[in-house]
Amino acid sequence: MHQAKDCFQVHPGAPLRGQTIVPGDKSISHRAVFFSAIAHGTAHVRGWLPAGDTEASLRSAQALGVAIERHSPTEMTIHGGTLHKPEAPLNLVNAGTGIRLLTGIMAGQAFESVLDGSSQLRRRPMKRITEPLKLMGADIESTNGYCPLIVRPAQLHGIRYDMPMASAQVKSAILLAGLYAEGETLVTQPGPARDHTERMLRAMGADLTDTGTEVTLRPGAPLRAVDFTVPGDLSSAAFLVAAALILPGSEVTLTGVSLNHTRTGILDVFQQMGADLTVTETGLEAGDPVGTIVARHSTLKGVQVGGEVVVRMIDEFPIFMVAALHAEGETFVRDAGELRVKETDRLKVMSDELAKMGAVITETADGFIVQGPQKLRAATVYGHDDHRISMSLTVAGLAAEGHTTVLDARCASDSFPGFAATLQGLGADVVEEAIADA
Repeated sequence: MHQAKDCFQVHPGAPLRGQTIVPGDKSISHRAVFFSAIAHGTAHVRGWLPAGDTEASLRSAQALGVAIERHSPTEMTIHGGTLHKPEAPLNLVNAGTGIRLLTGIMAGQAFESVLDGSSQLRRRPMKRITEPLKLMGADIESTNGYCPLIVRPAQLHGIRYDMPMASAQVKSAILLAGLYAEGETLVTQPGPARDHTERMLRAMGADLTDTGTEVTLRPGAPLRAVDFTVPGDLSSAAFLVAAALILPGSEVTLTGVSLNHTRTGILDVFQQMGADLTVTETGLEAGDPVGTIVARHSTLKGVQVGGEVVVRMIDEFPIFMVAALHAEGETFVRDAGELRVKETDRLKVMSDELAKMGAVITETADGFIVQGPQKLRAATVYGHDDHRISMSLTVAGLAAEGHTTVLDARCASDSFPGFAATLQGLGADVVEEAIADA
C-alpha cells in the first residue's frame, strides 16, 4: 500500500514581484472562536484562518455545543453563550495555542472535560499553564506535565501571578480562567508578549486594565459578542518578506497585515540588518493595527538578537535563520531557548535540515550563531510536521543552487493554506506534489 504525501518541488532563480494578501492571523483566529463561544450574543467573523490548527479549535468549540454557521472557509457566524459537556475528549490535534487557551476556559466550567491532541502536541509542556491554574484552585490532572489533560469542576479564585517568562499563552490561560474566578486576577510579565487576548477581551466588555507589564482582570462583566475582521498574519507574511529580501530583483507588497507591536519584532530586526522595508499603518481590525508592508531585495548585515525582541519574533526564528545565512558578517541569537519546545525543537531541526543544504550553523543552548553570507545548495529536506520549518526550508530552496524537495510539506497548511500557490502568484517556481510513500 502506498500513501500519498505532499511535498514542495522548489526551483530557484525567479524574483518575487507583485501584491498579495496573507491568511488571517492564526493567534486571533483561535481567540475569535473561543472568545465568541463564551460571549453572549452572535458574532460575525470575517477573514478567519481556515488552517489545520484553527480548524481543530473550531471543532472543539462545536463539540462543546457552540453553534457555528460557516458561510465560507473564512467567514462564519458564532452563536455564543453556554458551553456543554462534550461527549468525547476534545482533540486539539497540533494546536498548542488552542489547547492552552481552552484549558483556561474549561477550568471554570461546571463539567469535566479531557483535552488531548496529536503525538506532537503531547510532547509540548503544559505545566506552564496547569501550575498557575492550580494556584487559582483549578482541578487539572496532567500526564506527567503533558496532555491529555483532565479538567474537573472547581471553584476558582483570583491570584497575582508573576510569569517567569513572557508568554501570551500562559497569560491568556490565566486571564480566561479569571473570568470565572472570585476576585481579581493580576498577571505580571517580565517583557512584552502578544496582547491579542487583552485587546479582544476589552472589546467584548471585560473589565481589564493593561499597563504593559501588569494585566488586571476583574470578573463580573459579561462578555458581549462583537463582529470583526481578522487581520493578515504577520508570521505568515514573514516568509514572503524574507524571500523578497534575499532574492535579487524582488519587490513584494503585502496588504491588510496585523502590525501589533507585540508581533513586529521580525520587522524591527530586518530593518536593523539593513532591509529595504516600508511599513504603513492603515487602520484597526479586531483592536489590532493593520497596514501594508513593502519588501525589496536588500543587502543584509549580521546582527545580535536577544532580550525583549525575542518574544516579539519567537515564531519567526526559523525563517530568520534562513535570512541570516544571506547576511554579511555574524548573526548571534540568544535568549531563544523557547524554540526548543515549540512544535519541534526548532533550533536543532532548522540547523540539521539547513546543514543538508550546506549551511554551517552553530547551535547554542538558547540560540545560534551564523557567519554569512553562505551559499546553499539543493537537497531533499524534511518539514518534521512543523509548518514553520516546512515553509522556511521552501524559502531556503528558492535561494539555493539547484532543485530542492521539501518533504512533509502538507503541514504548511497548519497556518498558511495555499502557501505554494501564493509563492507561484508572485513568480516563484514552487510546485506542490503528491509522492508515494512505500
